[in-house]
Amino acid sequence: MSEQENTERPSPAPAPQKEIPAEVIGSDTILQGRSEVLIQHGETTYRLRITQNGKLILCK
Repeated sequence: MSEQENTERPSPAPAPQKEIPAEVIGSDTILQGRSEVLIQHGETTYRLRITQNGKLILCK
């Protein structure tokens, strides 16, 4: 047996799974007239708020 036949070959990489496209949700749908909402992600709570300049900020 040749040395090349004796070596292990790496298994082929798994086929990439198809990603589900991101859904677009308007900020007004999330905020529902509020200036801020709290978002629970795992054990962490985030605060999403709208600034006086109309921009969104997400903070821990």
